[in-house]
Amino acid sequence: MNTTSVDMQAHRPAAGRTVYPILFLVCITHLLNDMMQSVIPAVYPLLKEKFGFTFAQIGVITLVFQLTSSLLQPVAGRLADRHPRPYSLAAGMCFTLAGLLALSVAPGFVAILAAVGLIGCGSSVFHPESSRVAQLASGGRKGLAQSIFQVGGNAGSAMGPLLAALIVIPFGQVSIGWFALAALLAIFILVKIGHWYRRQLAAAARKSAVAAVTAAHGLSKRKIRTAFVILGVLVFSKYFYIASMTNYFTFFLMDKFAVSVQGAQYCLFAFLAASAAGTFIGGPLGDRIGRKYVIWGSILGAAPFTLMLPYVGLVWTIALAVVIGLVISSAFSAILVYATDLMPGKVGMIAGVFFGLMFGLGGLGSAFFGWLADRTSIEFIFQISTLLPLLGVITGFLPDVESRKVR
Repeated sequence: MNTTSVDMQAHRPAAGRTVYPILFLVCITHLLNDMMQSVIPAVYPLLKEKFGFTFAQIGVITLVFQLTSSLLQPVAGRLADRHPRPYSLAAGMCFTLAGLLALSVAPGFVAILAAVGLIGCGSSVFHPESSRVAQLASGGRKGLAQSIFQVGGNAGSAMGPLLAALIVIPFGQVSIGWFALAALLAIFILVKIGHWYRRQLAAAARKSAVAAVTAAHGLSKRKIRTAFVILGVLVFSKYFYIASMTNYFTFFLMDKFAVSVQGAQYCLFAFLAASAAGTFIGGPLGDRIGRKYVIWGSILGAAPFTLMLPYVGLVWTIALAVVIGLVISSAFSAILVYATDLMPGKVGMIAGVFFGLMFGLGGLGSAFFGWLADRTSIEFIFQISTLLPLLGVITGFLPDVESRKVR
């Protein structure tokens, strides 16, 4: 039996049996992984002040991190589909560990770029393979499994600014090294997950060969390609907007309302915490009512709130940021599971493409908005970015995959 056949069997979850311990362990490691990664944008005010960086240089730092992760993720996902390696997750986390230690002592711009590049490499290995593990443990409840996995990442992203405000801002750049302890904990957990993953692959190898997984939706290749283009535009609209919030919301609050650095970090934490909560809702809701409708309501539904945000006072700005985070974050789990329904049997590659697209667009968005802020103002980029969720209207052109599968 070839490796691909084994992998397809391994990713055919046992009906009705969701392996919650594995899902929760993957969720925890995703939390730790994204918490460490979110330290990068959270310390931008510190790095900008210490090294005298421009907004454009801040954008380039994010671009390097996002591109190293995004460009490698589809490759890592395809390799994982063809040749699954149970312990590759733990190995990839070693890159993150090295990057954090390097970032804590980086003396200048080039060294910082190298450090965030290492962290990006760790991300490129982690996301595709861990998405495969989540689907393997889903028991057929793919939306729920993806949401449990994804909520860990959003919670970790929310914790980064909070920990930066409590640890890095008061104690300086060298304190970033303390986050290496989280990387060591993640490596330990990922080795445990690797043991379970190896047993699943071994059990699949002992079974007889099965036919390749085929799509049950009956869509033509042209319609599948069109659907992927639409999903790509939706991911663009979501993550270009998220880039403006994640990287520049603190500067917006400090510039417009004279909020302190630590106060702005707490406000960013509120937005990211709401995003984590919204992520958990999207997957199970998609299992119930259909993923297309969750995507539609999430991205287009956030538009009224994003359009108001640049024009209200401080209290309403924070309140709207929380609502936006809650609404817009529910889309990604639904988008990812919808995409894997379009191309079943290629979970790793699809996860790699969409996580890579997410990070890549986030990096491009950060660099673009940093460049634009240097030439206009922080307030102006928020006035422009608020229009992006309006692109959610094109969700209506996606085919109803779930209803076709029922037929």
